[in-house]
Amino acid sequence: MPSALRRIVIASTAAAAIAMMPAARAVAQEAPYRFDLGADLGMCGYLGEASSSIFSHPGFTADAAMRYIPNARMAFRGIVSVQGLSGNTAGMANVLPDMAAYDFTATVAALDLRYEFNFLPYGIGETYKRLSRWTPYLTLGAGLSLSSSGGHTAAAPTLPMGVGVKVKLRKRLNFNAEFTMTKAFGDRLDGDRLHDLNQIKTEFYRSTDWYSRLTVGLSYEFGERCATCHYVD
Repeated sequence: MPSALRRIVIASTAAAAIAMMPAARAVAQEAPYRFDLGADLGMCGYLGEASSSIFSHPGFTADAAMRYIPNARMAFRGIVSVQGLSGNTAGMANVLPDMAAYDFTATVAALDLRYEFNFLPYGIGETYKRLSRWTPYLTLGAGLSLSSSGGHTAAAPTLPMGVGVKVKLRKRLNFNAEFTMTKAFGDRLDGDRLHDLNQIKTEFYRSTDWYSRLTVGLSYEFGERCATCHYVD
């Protein structure tokens, strides 16, 4: 993994851990709705043996997602997504054994379970709660990917991490923009032909596949909480 990307990943993970700590100690501000459903569209990119940059071979990505919203500072999100990834070793600085050249296209389906931390108490109305109609947020989770490329199918556990911003368009309607990097703990996301191109036999160093997602989307909240009940659900 390039050193610049490694620094970004380490910094993002550290920032997420630091930012999430106050949420455990803070007094929760209850959100008016418990759930939301949404969809996102955007661009994805691949980073691995056949690409030196996530922007080299952009593809299309889409997802459907559902959040559980315990309070205005955090959410738990399940995401089902699909990505179209591609890559080509032609023109790369690294010379492969025997001067070989490779390219691939892959369709990757993924299931992610993530935690989201809002920097600001997110909501609309109820000014005494000092809710904000927009907030930046951090997200970190775990998932599973299933890749199909060149007639081969491979599954791998994943680690998605990212940043985003949410905006309240209306009381129940939300806009969000998000950038994530996802580490695949396997080396066949890009197909079987690109498995261990550099002939490194140690599995840890061989697992180099990543993909990025830059998306925008809308979501709609539902499941209104009882305003007069004397319990927290």
